[in-house]
Amino acid sequence: MEAANSETVLITGASSGIGLELAKCFAADGCRLILVARNREAMERLAEELRLKKQIEVIVLPADLSLAETPKRIFEKLSAQNISVDVLVNNAGFGANGSFAEIPLQTQMEMLQVNITALTELTGLFLPGMIERKRGGILNVGSVAGFVPGPGMTVYYATKAFVLSFTEALAEELQGSGLTMSVLCPGPTESNFGIVARGKKVRPMKTGKMSAAAVAVYGHRAFRGGKVTAVSGIQNKVFVFLNRILPRQLPRKMVKFYNRTTD
Repeated sequence: MEAANSETVLITGASSGIGLELAKCFAADGCRLILVARNREAMERLAEELRLKKQIEVIVLPADLSLAETPKRIFEKLSAQNISVDVLVNNAGFGANGSFAEIPLQTQMEMLQVNITALTELTGLFLPGMIERKRGGILNVGSVAGFVPGPGMTVYYATKAFVLSFTEALAEELQGSGLTMSVLCPGPTESNFGIVARGKKVRPMKTGKMSAAAVAVYGHRAFRGGKVTAVSGIQNKVFVFLNRILPRQLPRKMVKFYNRTTD
């Protein structure tokens, strides 16, 4: 998929981490950006930086995707301004560490809303226009967590399994449409994800982490290259491969051990 200066790219969760770095990648293509997240101040700083460095248009759209009405409001606001989205990057998402029974149900439901429902609704709202124009595509940010059950982060892992399956199925449905469907599946990444997920708890088991910039560059290249499932990092590729050949109960026991935390 060739980069085009006329592309408009909407990125959710664009205020930090992988989303922020993906914004920089698409800015380097010369795209017009629409940044969506709750943190207006952080997005404004990023927008100003990209406007100055890349001479592109950047629209800042503060929004809370944990609210059911948000995806439709985003779509309607852009439609009212005659703004068409060519590339949708569904990056927003969060996790919570702990057993399912001990994590507040409200937190779990908000996770489903952000990680699955908002992602699905935004896709459903913007995809018909892409199909009609026969250009653009969708980059969903999943996780290697989507390949295994996740004791200790049960709902989060399940949401990423949805993102993986959803994207791969859509890619098959849209073959020949001129659109690109990709799912980026990173492993442990240097970002604030762990702080949000674990709070003050500590995970005793340590593992190597990729930088958010490296993950974003890999995902961006994979999307531009038309790769459907993009697992970033050698250790993550090995993990996914082993999950396919090991007895099914073994990966979930390994994940349970990995997700242990201490106060």
